[in-house]
Amino acid sequence: MIEIVDIDIFVGKHHRSDLSTKKTIYIVRHGQTDYNKQGIIQGSGIDSDLNETGIRQAHKFHQTYGHIPFDAVYTSQLRRTQQSMLPFASAGHQLIARPEFNEINWGIYEGVKSTPEHKEKYSAIVNRWKAGFLDEPIEGGESPNALFARQKRGLDHLLTRPSDELILLCMHGRAMRSFLCLLLNEPLREMDQWEHTNFSLYVVEMTGYDGSLKVRNEISHTIV
Repeated sequence: MIEIVDIDIFVGKHHRSDLSTKKTIYIVRHGQTDYNKQGIIQGSGIDSDLNETGIRQAHKFHQTYGHIPFDAVYTSQLRRTQQSMLPFASAGHQLIARPEFNEINWGIYEGVKSTPEHKEKYSAIVNRWKAGFLDEPIEGGESPNALFARQKRGLDHLLTRPSDELILLCMHGRAMRSFLCLLLNEPLREMDQWEHTNFSLYVVEMTGYDGSLKVRNEISHTIV
């Protein structure tokens, strides 16, 4: 069962001093889609399905980590993350889908086959972000600061549920990079340091809003 949660249900009211419970968050990118295979940007506007490789990756990930007694399993509201967690749902976990964890909106380049011009503009905007211009979106899309702001609301939700100490979260590549900066108090302009591939795993231990990285880009389970 997948529970769809509206973004306006929770408004963060807590500060760093309010929280001391330790939580461990397993953060995994979704499995492969045909868009990934073809090198086409998906973003939040393309609600694609896993391909056969992605489905195999999902089962392999569950075989490797399904024994962990997660208190909660979260996804974005996009199908590729939900399908990636279906083996956990089949094992009895409720999937909680929240829009705060959706991918960044890549604007006019979503779902479009890449051209040299697209690659040039993509590289240019990413370099602008690295230089600190984080309010600038790609044309028609979402800025890193806008992504970061909604992820803060999602983090508030995760950290203020006292019963959830061991959390699994399936999300997206750029969203993962941003979210890791949020958890680890790293400057958002440095988000490209977090490398990833389909079903790569990060593990962060949180004490309140202070995170400590325990596992970085683990991919041994991605061999299918």
